[in-house]
Amino acid sequence: MSFLGSSSPPAPAAIITGVPYDATSTFRSGSALGPQAIRWASQSIETYSPILRRDLETVPFVDRGDLEVGTLGPEMLVDAVRRAVAAGDRAALTVLLGGEHTVSLGAVQALSERYPDLAVVQLDAHTDLRDVYEGRRVSHATVMRRIVEHVAPERIVALGIRAGTREEFVLAERYRTHSPLLSVTSTVWTWLQAHPVYVSLDIDVVDPSDAPGTGNPEPEGIAARDLLTFVRRLGDLHVVGFDLVEVAPPHDPSS
Repeated sequence: MSFLGSSSPPAPAAIITGVPYDATSTFRSGSALGPQAIRWASQSIETYSPILRRDLETVPFVDRGDLEVGTLGPEMLVDAVRRAVAAGDRAALTVLLGGEHTVSLGAVQALSERYPDLAVVQLDAHTDLRDVYEGRRVSHATVMRRIVEHVAPERIVALGIRAGTREEFVLAERYRTHSPLLSVTSTVWTWLQAHPVYVSLDIDVVDPSDAPGTGNPEPEGIAARDLLTFVRRLGDLHVVGFDLVEVAPPHDPSS
């Protein structure tokens, strides 16, 4: 099953790849089933958006299926994602379907080499800035700590953030901005418009009442309607990569 019945155009505008991996998940696992669940749900979505007045049928995109990640350790998983993204068409938008948040690190590694001035927009309930978590330096809880080793903290915008340790929030003060809301100042938005942007969307940024199917749900989240409004606004930016991570279908009663 492919995402929204994708085709195989010779020059795709976007390349979708699933990364069914959740080996470092904590509290509730299941995000390895996310890619196929997202594809399944896409079958009920109309291709036309009356809000954007655009139709996906006019966009040449391809779903390349899932990476073979099996039982890889997290470091090897990150390298596999990095190599897959680096080998992709430079003119195409990279889209990853996770899988746990660790998968984002490989994509950022590849794209930061391609775009030295890459900016990262993190939409997430959690800071994910721990240095080590449960004995691992590479995991869903440390992904942003590892990302700032490739992208300077002043090139990171973190939105929806409402959970983390005291130390993590101190580190987040080095970001361009961070907020529990999906709002940025006009100055920050103008700055983003001047850079290639990677967007990492952890589904737990959404309030559990709207998106219960995730491994680490957090209360007082963003409404699904507000998230969609923000995502549509991303059309004003030069987005070169995007991921949707931490969708865990076993914990969604509607699936």
